[in-house]
Amino acid sequence: MTTTEMTREQQEEYQKQLVEEKVERDAEFLVKKAERAALRSCLRDKYRLPKSERDDSILEQAGDEVDVPEELLSMVEGEGGEEEQSASLLGHMSTLQHMDMDQMKEKASATVTELRSKAEDKCHVM
Repeated sequence: MTTTEMTREQQEEYQKQLVEEKVERDAEFLVKKAERAALRSCLRDKYRLPKSERDDSILEQAGDEVDVPEELLSMVEGEGGEEEQSASLLGHMSTLQHMDMDQMKEKASATVTELRSKAEDKCHVM
């Protein structure tokens, strides 16, 4: 018998190890899949989108012990900052109503005149 050949016991042990590794990989894959499904569910809740039966079934398979990583949750919650900024921008727009429009028109026309004179100085065609 050569060194490359395995004994029956070694072969059985090797097969058993392969099966154990496959079970571990499948379990890790199921957890990652469930985390992604949970994240999609959070996004659907945030943006009021319809629920997905596929994500629900994945979460049921994984059990109730699915934890979405904090980095991903912070990304979902961080997107809300843009909405707050747009809301504050709308708040600023409402304050524009109270500004002096004549003053704004004068400043805008002065800026246009200044730009036109600079362009005429640099471009002889104008």
